[in-house]
Amino acid sequence: MRLQLVTWPDVEQYLKSSTGIIIPIGSTEQHGPNGLVGTDALTAEFIAHGVGEKTGALVAPTIAVGMAQHHLGFPGSMTLRPSTLIAVVRDNIQSLMRHGFTRFFFVNGHGGNIATVTAAFSEIYAERSLQRGSNAPSVKCKLRNWWEGSGSRALSKELYGSQEGSHATPSEVSLTFFMHPQTEKKVPMEPEVAPNGSFADADDYRSTFPDGRIGSNPNLSTAAHGKRIYEIAVDEVARDYLAFAAS
Repeated sequence: MRLQLVTWPDVEQYLKSSTGIIIPIGSTEQHGPNGLVGTDALTAEFIAHGVGEKTGALVAPTIAVGMAQHHLGFPGSMTLRPSTLIAVVRDNIQSLMRHGFTRFFFVNGHGGNIATVTAAFSEIYAERSLQRGSNAPSVKCKLRNWWEGSGSRALSKELYGSQEGSHATPSEVSLTFFMHPQTEKKVPMEPEVAPNGSFADADDYRSTFPDGRIGSNPNLSTAAHGKRIYEIAVDEVARDYLAFAAS
């Protein structure tokens, strides 16, 4: 169920049987020459909706802009400052806490969010710990990268081997091609497999990785691959969500 597509009495009824909610979070940033700017938000949302359908969980609106300052050298990329993203995550959680939600499961599509979102969770926990003791139910938060399950990793290795890379990966691009088949395309890329390396700010990133890719060859991406990736990821993330919601 999508939160935007139910009524408040529906939410009130849902809370009688579950206090868990899924929150997709991603980023709006470049994904190489053939990857969509919205890849990280789109994939997180797509997986989250699949998990919601599979488990009956409520799915909140997607947080579509994340911590992506290092991508700002590429047109279309957007970012929140870490302090802003912490505030956004806290406000989302605290709004839902007021209604009785206690288990917040973030399905993440962007590695650059991990440190900041984890810090936001720590802020939530610290605030509750510093309050006087009460009989309020415990609150737990979890960040789950959709690609991190053993089955998802094994499939990526099977399909792409060492050409998966770490940004603008064929796995995530394939997933967007499955979601939006009209966007599937191959474009010339030189070198075929992008280099690896580190980066700091946006200018450093653009000069080191001029077409936006890191270690990847997204010309290997296909919608058919995306379907397989989606099915495995939804199954793995759903199992993790159910275990977390019951904790």
